Amino acid sequence: MDPSPALQPRLLGVDYGDARIGLAISDELGLFAHPLETIHCRQTHPLKRIAELVQEKGIAKIVLGLPLRRDQSEGPAAEKVRAFADRLLQELPNTITLDWIDESFSTVEAQAHLHAVGKTTKKSKPIIDQAAAVVILQAYMDQQG
Repeated sequence: MDPSPALQPRLLGVDYGDARIGLAISDELGLFAHPLETIHCRQTHPLKRIAELVQEKGIAKIVLGLPLRRDQSEGPAAEKVRAFADRLLQELPNTITLDWIDESFSTVEAQAHLHAVGKTTKKSKPIIDQAAAVVILQAYMDQQG
């Protein structure tokens, strides 16, 4: 009989936006990313909410999508995300690590996945940020092997 697979530390994928932040979480085996929630920044303090989720869900690492230009350089959008990451890390225990992944096409890819399962652009609006976070986190986990 095969031994049970080892449980992996949970990862939190983040698709940052000024108005909304999409979140995704890895499964216990570290194989798949799943939608978690969308934070509406005008209704909820995003840093505090993410800190709550990190504690509740036992998150060990945060994977943040970094919007790079086509030439892989960073522009104003990437600067905003890096500033957000700096503020976020101040709210978290110093045991939490943060990693980056290029998220340039995550929303486009997420929209394509949602269209493939029959969601129109209008119907997918409430979940597109979570879906983009899933794309970000899944790409990261696939790269890590």
